[in-house]
Amino acid sequence: MGAESATIAYWNAAAAGFDDEPDHGLRDPGVRAAWAERLADWLPGEPSDVLDVGCGTGSLALLACEQGHRVTAVDLSPAMAERARAKLAGTGADVLVGDAAHPPVGERKFDVVLARHLLWALPSPEAVLRHWVSLVRPGGRLVLVEGVWGQVNPIGIPAAALAAAAEPLAARLHTERLSADPRLWGRQVTDERYAMVVRPAPPQRHAEIVDVHLILRRGDEVLLGRRAGTGYADGLLHAPSGRLEDGEDVVEAMVREAREETGMDLAPEDLRVALVMQHCAPGEQPRMGWFFEATAGEGGEPVNAEPDKCSEIGWFPLAELPDDMVAYCRAGLDAYRAGHRFVLHRHRPGDAIAHSPGSPSRAVPLPGTRSARPSPPPAG
Repeated sequence: MGAESATIAYWNAAAAGFDDEPDHGLRDPGVRAAWAERLADWLPGEPSDVLDVGCGTGSLALLACEQGHRVTAVDLSPAMAERARAKLAGTGADVLVGDAAHPPVGERKFDVVLARHLLWALPSPEAVLRHWVSLVRPGGRLVLVEGVWGQVNPIGIPAAALAAAAEPLAARLHTERLSADPRLWGRQVTDERYAMVVRPAPPQRHAEIVDVHLILRRGDEVLLGRRAGTGYADGLLHAPSGRLEDGEDVVEAMVREAREETGMDLAPEDLRVALVMQHCAPGEQPRMGWFFEATAGEGGEPVNAEPDKCSEIGWFPLAELPDDMVAYCRAGLDAYRAGHRFVLHRHRPGDAIAHSPGSPSRAVPLPGTRSARPSPPPAG
């Protein structure tokens, strides 16, 4: 049984008795009133769109509906969702079955994303927070009720750890301690329990690194160098490349990088645009790569001009590229060889920096006005 199937089976089995806990079912009038009071403070004062992720049997979602909000509730467990639908019947709330980390809400946006006792149990909480923030409208908020439960083998996420994960995304962040209010739990508690209201920072204008790559052709071969001593992808082959510097255009950057890495003095007219590719790896800033084609002999013979960053250079058949390459560069050369001019290349979590033979291709060609396969180098 897979991890997700096991999780669903666990919560399906727990659904029948889930509301027996005072803070789950909110059956006690005093407990219910305490949660309603807190929720009114955390949610907007005016009717708003609330997404309750990991809603369980829908107790907090029901309180939000009763306070005038429009609620969409999501739970991975069909049994939990079934009980939530029954509890929310007649309120207009929508209950969906799906992964709380990536709720099945399409392109919809919400004023509030609400989660209780959930984030600590999800893999990659930082990535989940980033996705939840993407679901929030400008001026909206995350309401996260979390804690650390148990004394001998505690489980959960401390407030300090959650604050550290949320602060890079937040314009404002407020933590409210809940352990000292026994009305919320139906008893005295001594472990750490809290609510955190996160006001996401306004979205920033999209910015990307721009880099350039040289496809230097010698007949049916291309020039590659083996990275060394850089701290990134060392030991892997890559085409001569680098980032734009302030004030440069892409042609000027390619001329400079070719000189610095290969000693060649290429003129702008020696370069032909071969491919433009947008690339992004998990946790890294996206970048736009311009691949330029040039012919061996233009600007002189290439040498290893940066031995502190490159252990060797060599010529390799374009039709039979080696496997020990940087995946980004290999994808660009494969797309170039196939005649594509515009490509998206986005790594998935877990993808390696190195090209991995047999793994799914992450390159997605985009249509242009025309497509041309790489031409042979000029004669003479």
